Amino acid sequence: MKSNILFAAAAVLLLSCDKSSNKEMLAAKTVNDLELSNAKPQEEKAEAGLYKMADNTTDTASAPSQVFQSGSPAANPDWDKKIIKTAHVTLELKDYASYNNAMHAKLKSYGAYVAQEQQNQTDEQITNDISIKVPVDKFDDLMNSLSGEGVKVLEKNISTEDVTGEVVDTKARMEAKKQVRDRYLDLLKQSHSMKDILEVQGEINGIQEDIESAAGRVDYLVHASAYSTVNIKYFQYLNGITKKDTEPTFFSELSEAFKDGASVISNLLLFIISIWPLLIAAVLLTLYFKRWRVKKA
Repeated sequence: MKSNILFAAAAVLLLSCDKSSNKEMLAAKTVNDLELSNAKPQEEKAEAGLYKMADNTTDTASAPSQVFQSGSPAANPDWDKKIIKTAHVTLELKDYASYNNAMHAKLKSYGAYVAQEQQNQTDEQITNDISIKVPVDKFDDLMNSLSGEGVKVLEKNISTEDVTGEVVDTKARMEAKKQVRDRYLDLLKQSHSMKDILEVQGEINGIQEDIESAAGRVDYLVHASAYSTVNIKYFQYLNGITKKDTEPTFFSELSEAFKDGASVISNLLLFIISIWPLLIAAVLLTLYFKRWRVKKA
């Protein structure tokens, strides 16, 4: 009887222990589930934040490229149009030395250089003929700086020539000739006889000469359009001489006319004297034909 009671008590204890352990396990599982459920939204938020940061980074990285693209400088129309500018200017000066020094000094500031220069001096005047190459974007600045105090502009002529079409056409023909040359090179690889090789090589040489000539023409036009030409003639009268003194008067022109006439007559006499053997031969032949006609009559 006592043993049955003890067995029943032990069974009750075991059941109670199992229930408590089950409750503890259920509670632990519930806590873990709650932690996981709380952790998932945080991880999703973190991932969303990372994706958002990545999107922001992408937008930020692409923004500078857009800014650079939109802020790219526009091309200079004078360079793209390939316009050759040429100017001819004649100046009368009061102080040749100071103007000449200032002219050569200002060329460096404009990026220009002297292509040709010739200076002449007589008792009446001193003259300088100078040809200047100046960048096309500095052409107007240089032209505006030529006049000033003590400078009289006697002549100013500016001409322009648009060679854009010629440059484009020459480049297109050059590219077409390059394609033809490449085809001939392929034929040269396939040629076997010496005759075919020489013929194809001759065609290639002719096409190459045309390509080099076209490339030289393009380079010349590009340089001519990039650097404008300014031809300047400036002079100063010397020894108190003025422009009126250098202009010819009626009597001086009359005297020159007499001198020219005398020069013509003297040259004619010299020419006649130089051909005297021919004149003597002509006279002898004339006399001979006259006597021959008389005898025949």
